[in-house]
Amino acid sequence: MTQFGDFETLCSVVPSYTWCNLFYRQLLDENPRYLLGTSANAASAPVGVNPECGIPRVNTGGSLGNIADIITCGLSIFVVIAIIVHAGRRKAAVGRTEIRIFFFIYLVTLPLQLLTTGSLLQQGSTALVALTAIHAGLVATLFWWLLGNAIVATQVVEDGTLSSIIPLSIVGIFFFIATTYISFDVALTLTQTFGPSNPPQALSSIPLFVLTSIWPGVAALIYFGLMLYIVIGVLNEVRPVWYYVISAILFVVSQLAYFLLSKVICQGSSAKVDGSFLATLLETATVVVLYFAWRSITEGDWENDGYYP
Repeated sequence: MTQFGDFETLCSVVPSYTWCNLFYRQLLDENPRYLLGTSANAASAPVGVNPECGIPRVNTGGSLGNIADIITCGLSIFVVIAIIVHAGRRKAAVGRTEIRIFFFIYLVTLPLQLLTTGSLLQQGSTALVALTAIHAGLVATLFWWLLGNAIVATQVVEDGTLSSIIPLSIVGIFFFIATTYISFDVALTLTQTFGPSNPPQALSSIPLFVLTSIWPGVAALIYFGLMLYIVIGVLNEVRPVWYYVISAILFVVSQLAYFLLSKVICQGSSAKVDGSFLATLLETATVVVLYFAWRSITEGDWENDGYYP
């Protein structure tokens, strides 16, 4: 029976689920007999643990790896660089520094996602474990900075100053170090604190599940709630609301595409592509719309005067 914090179902049902790389190494070291089917041979194994459908590692039987997501990540990098540059040109805009840090962290996650879900590196390899652990740390940090942008937008602290950047950075560093360490410990059982799973096949880690699955959803929900309050209750604006609503919808749809459509697409394409490229595309679209939402609320004379709830 699946319990809270178990990744077993996710790693078998959802193709290219990134955090399964950590559990593959855990099983490879501790209980390799539980690696079955396409996961039995690490040299060709897809992302996942005993996946029902998975894209074989590149050059295995002519496989191109997760080519669709690789291309989408590559194109997304250029898109995010463009919005970072454009955001930097808005010198007087509220939260300019903070929103650019958020965009930059998302930018760094893209090449990591390309490497950790692209079926390019051998499953169980230390390189893949390290990249996945860093990726997990950055994802947790990314959502802290998303929430931090909403906090700054309330102007409880002055944006772009040390009173804003230092506290946000300290908490962000905590999220990064904690999540990265837990990820390493899950994969390599460095201290036996966060691994191995018991029973082994449960692929269980409550801290990793909370930081990579629960925390992003909670942070996004609080962010959208705060921003809608600021836009409607404080600024009395209407147009920015639509940007935030659209970005929220895109984010939700991206997760649905990832978790519900990935296996369908994988099986329909004979394990050549899965839904991860759709999720990446929609997540990048979410970030772009968030840029337009931020730009829309930093237009006008009020941006120089400040506002307070």
